[in-house]
Formats: sequence, structure tokens, C-alpha cells
Amino acid sequence: MKGTSRKRVLAIVLAGGEGKRLMPLTADRAKPAVPFAGIYRLIDFALSNVVNSDYLHVVVLTQYKSHSLDKHVTTTWRMSTMLGNYVAPVPAQQRVGKHWYLGSADAIYQSLNLLNDDRPDIVVVVGADHVYRMDFSQMVDQHIASGAGCTVAAIRQPISLADQFGVIDVNKDNPRAIREFLEKPTSPQGLPDNPDEVLASMGNYVFDAQALVEAVTRDSDMQGSTHDMGGDIVPAFVRRNDAGVYDFKDNEVPGATDRDRGYWRDVGTMRSFYDAHMDVVSPLPVFNLYNSQWPIYTDYGPQPPVKLAKGADGTMPVSEEALLSPGVVVSGGQVRRSVLSPAVRIEQRALVEDAVLMHGVRVGEGAVVRNAIIDKGVTVPPGAEIGVDQDLDKKRGFIVEDGLTVLGKGQRFPDG
Repeated sequence: MKGTSRKRVLAIVLAGGEGKRLMPLTADRAKPAVPFAGIYRLIDFALSNVVNSDYLHVVVLTQYKSHSLDKHVTTTWRMSTMLGNYVAPVPAQQRVGKHWYLGSADAIYQSLNLLNDDRPDIVVVVGADHVYRMDFSQMVDQHIASGAGCTVAAIRQPISLADQFGVIDVNKDNPRAIREFLEKPTSPQGLPDNPDEVLASMGNYVFDAQALVEAVTRDSDMQGSTHDMGGDIVPAFVRRNDAGVYDFKDNEVPGATDRDRGYWRDVGTMRSFYDAHMDVVSPLPVFNLYNSQWPIYTDYGPQPPVKLAKGADGTMPVSEEALLSPGVVVSGGQVRRSVLSPAVRIEQRALVEDAVLMHGVRVGEGAVVRNAIIDKGVTVPPGAEIGVDQDLDKKRGFIVEDGLTVLGKGQRFPDG
């Protein structure tokens, strides 16, 4: 198993997030189940990174509206049972009391039976809702060599943005040791090798298994704890001088290009969700989905090929800087800088620009869609015009909830 053949590794994917800032895309599903780039779900990026790192014992802790997430993981992520490998979704089970998960640390505490069953030496804990590529085995190797009980993955950010992140203050004599964990600081010190940058936590961790068990068990009884991995567990390791940091810039992913090396995006808001889609649509993508050496795995079902057809009036279809997923039909329409998901049908004379159209969407004849994020189950009859409001964070005029039908040209949607 790469550099850790003598160590048994269990990967825990934290996938219970509600994703309130992505409403209404999360109105009927957990955030990790939100579709991305046409054929993927957000959780596919975390799981692909884990299995590409050769860690094949994986549990996915779910909670909030988890049916579609559980179904996707169960039907898509199947491992060889002959070799004892698995990806198992584990819903909240109230094993330690009549309450659901109180935080990410409590989720692990309530799931300690999984560690008791697997008996790992090392536990890799990752979030399920970021878009990136990462070889976790390199982080695990550094963790083992350091002798620390906990290692936190961190990405470099401009010091001017420090007040937006949890910032890791490193020991100047040992830049791989965490001196202090600062929550959204206003005047932090820069890094020893670059005063204009800070290290922001990525929400990915490596623990010695026994140290993790002891930490979440202590935390479960602490008054005033939020039972959060980043807010409570990591600072506890820092106070004991037992926490290290892994700099994401040191991670070498096979097949990475100079343009997308080190890419990581938290798609927690509509603005970042939209921007991440534009990153994959651009001709020289900021994040390259075509890396066959480190593939992002998924399953999009028995969809037919993309079809570009001449319209009834002879209009030729036009597609520019777009990702067209299987099942998409474009008939005499124009598609620019867009991501069209399976089962989308764009009728003749339709114009689609800078749009993210998810599963099951059908845009009616003559419709105009601009700067739109449209969720599954939406129909847009002839004459409708949507997406004229480009202020994505205000959620007006461009977001359509599951099952909502657009009835007339120029109609604006209620705030969501």
C-alpha cells in the first residue's frame, strides 16, 4: 500500500453536512450528493482521492437527508469483497444516546464500533464536499515519519484572505509542527518562506487510530465543546504539541498539469459552486477532469450519447466551451460555457449561457437561459426566459427548485 504497507489504514468520509448555503440544491439531498460537472456527485471527488491513494477500507458517515447519497454510494462504489475491500455508507445510529450527531467529532465518537471492527493503525478523515485531487498516501507517510498523533492538511492562501479561514500558525523552527490554530484571524503572521501567505485548513486529517479514539472520547464529555474536528479535536492536539501540518503544495498527483496542480475549492456557496463549474468548462481548464492517471470515478447510468441535431427550421446547433453529459440533446440551440447534465434536452432556438443544468432538466423551445443554476425535475415551457440576474449569492431569478415549473417569459423566482 504505497509507503504504508505495514500500516492498516481506515478512511472515514464525513458526509453528514446539510449545506444550507447551497439551498435549494440541498432542499432534498445532503450536500455531498449535489451533482457537479454533469455526471458526478460532490462526494465522488473525496472517494476517488481515497481509493486512488490505495486506501480501500472506507466508511461514509451520513445523516442529513441521506437517501440519494446512500443510494449513490451503494450502487456506484463497489469494491472486491474477495479482497476484503469496501466503501460502506453508515447512517447515524444513536449508539451512545437518543440524539443525532452533534458535530463531526461526535459523528466519529458515535461510530467507534467501526474502528473496533476494522482495527486500523491509521485513520484518514476527509470531508465530502470539496473539489480537488490529492494523494493521501503522501500525507500519511509524512504523518508517520513525524511521530505526531494528528496531521492537518493545509492549503496556502493569500494573507489578505486569512480572516475567511481557520489558519494554521506553524513553528518557525519546525514548519511542519502546528504552534497554534487561529480561527479567522485579522492579523496573522505570514509563513517563514513566504510572508504573504498563510496555511488554511482543508478539513482533511490523519490520526494515529488510538490517539483519535482517546481524543473523541474525551471530547464527548467536555462541557462547552462543539464536538467539531477542526474546532475542538485539532486544537486539543495542538495544546499537547502533538499536531503536525501537511502543506498541500507538496502533494504530487500523477497526471496533474501546471495549471491545475494544487487546485482545491470549497463549493459551499452558490458563487463558489458556479465558479467551480466555470473552472472545468474553460478550454484550458483550471481543474482538469481528463486526467486518466488520477480519474474521478462515478456512475451515471445507462444514458445515450450526446446528440447535437439540426432544428426544425434548419438552424444548426452551436456548442462553445461546454461540457455535454450523456443523455443531452441540443436541437438547433446555442450552448456557451455551460455544464449540461444527463437527461437535459435543449429545444431548438434555445440559448444557454454560463449555466449549470442538472439532472432531468428540459428547456423548452424558444427559452433563454443565462447564468443559471437549475436543479433536477425542472421544466421550462416555450417562451420562458430565466437567469437574467447574475448576482448568484442573492439567489434571485436563476435558481429553480426540484419540481418547480417556470410558467412564463420573464418570470422571476422568489428568494430561496
